[in-house]
Amino acid sequence: MVRDGFIYATALAFLGVLGAMLGGFRWAVLPGMLAVFALYFFRDPERVVPEGEGVVSPADGRVVDRRLVRLEGQNFWKISIFLSIFDVHVNRAPIRGTIRSLTYRRGRFRIASQPEASLENEQNTVSIEGERISVTFKQIAGLVARRIVFQKKIGDRVERGERVGLIKFGSRVDVFLPEGLTPLVELGEHVQGGTTILAHLPQPSAPPQLADRPVAVPKSG
Repeated sequence: MVRDGFIYATALAFLGVLGAMLGGFRWAVLPGMLAVFALYFFRDPERVVPEGEGVVSPADGRVVDRRLVRLEGQNFWKISIFLSIFDVHVNRAPIRGTIRSLTYRRGRFRIASQPEASLENEQNTVSIEGERISVTFKQIAGLVARRIVFQKKIGDRVERGERVGLIKFGSRVDVFLPEGLTPLVELGEHVQGGTTILAHLPQPSAPPQLADRPVAVPKSG
């Protein structure tokens, strides 16, 4: 459970008790239901990160975009994940590596499932440099979400699938993968943060092997 869930639930429960004391039980029903929903929304289940070096999803939600885009002169696979209010909103690191950049930008609060949200909404862009590739992802606020939380700083080391932040209420996460990777998820597919593999890393090329052949031995004399 994310700490914020206890804070919201406690405040709502207090309002419910106060309402019941002043106006009767019916005034406690709505705050009580909202308190229960706050506990549900801010749940933080444990996840088993799959073995290997594949890129895992940084968020729970539905894939609403999957296409090649060009950024700063290079091609990337963009995978957009829409988080409804019923999804887990804890974000996780897609790869193991070092956080090289963080860029927060204020913006609008369009519905997060719309393509325009990637460009216009409030967002936090994170780049992680791994041993073999670098992956960038954006935490994007939605129509209801008004706060983006990121718990790491530049230079921090993160493990694949490690908790790194949170977007409160409906939101979106965009992931940018190098063009050389092949996305394994399709439009409409539901993914889980830290569990679903978005792409496998290419196998490292083996060093060239010397051919087995007889070695000429110089004649003496």
